[in-house]
Amino acid sequence: MTALPLPPRDYLPHLRSLTGAFAAEASGDLDNPVPYCGDWTKRDLVTHLGNVHRWAAGIVRTGELSDQEFDVSPTGDLAPWYAESAAELLDALEAADPADPCWVFGAAEKAKGFWFRRQVHETAVHLVDLFGARGAATRLDLLIAADGVHEVLGTMLPRVARWNHQVPLAAPITLRATDTGHAWTIVPGDPPELGAGEAVATVAAPAQDLLLLLWNRTGTQPEIAGEEAVAKEFLAARVTP
Repeated sequence: MTALPLPPRDYLPHLRSLTGAFAAEASGDLDNPVPYCGDWTKRDLVTHLGNVHRWAAGIVRTGELSDQEFDVSPTGDLAPWYAESAAELLDALEAADPADPCWVFGAAEKAKGFWFRRQVHETAVHLVDLFGARGAATRLDLLIAADGVHEVLGTMLPRVARWNHQVPLAAPITLRATDTGHAWTIVPGDPPELGAGEAVATVAAPAQDLLLLLWNRTGTQPEIAGEEAVAKEFLAARVTP
């Protein structure tokens, strides 16, 4: 079983693939609504991710937090503009030393390596969203889906208090990816955290379904063994932005 997270540069081929798929899907009817993204249209989603890439690229180049200029809204066909945004990010990451100090958020080492992983998962979840704008589905690489679960539980969950989200967990539970074999035990805390303990319930589903569930997207409902109420209370909480 592959250990998670991956070495930072191992994320680059995945990021190239994901951004390429996103660019290919970025044309078409830009007024389509995007499920699970509030009142966003496809145009809003593509613009958002392109701006995120440009923002992250600036942070990687300088190591410092920069202003989020997310009000940039290009007109016309967004696919070429998005592809330029992705290329700017990839160029910045290619030139970066992952060990160099850098501003990050969440529970992560303050180094540029954070952004290799974070931008993969930002793109992966929004690629699923983008396909949803035309009522279609896409399957993520199994390893990336599993790593996305790991990122939510290990990096996003510790940040929940800053978003004023309450995450109840009465006893340890385990999430298990049925297709990759990865498993994570979450223990009570304020907020809950990855840890060790005897789980009172196990939540089992393919890695992508677990990932989308944690990101408040629906998917195939997981199988829950043990104290179902404890697991469902945790899963119903918001653990991502």
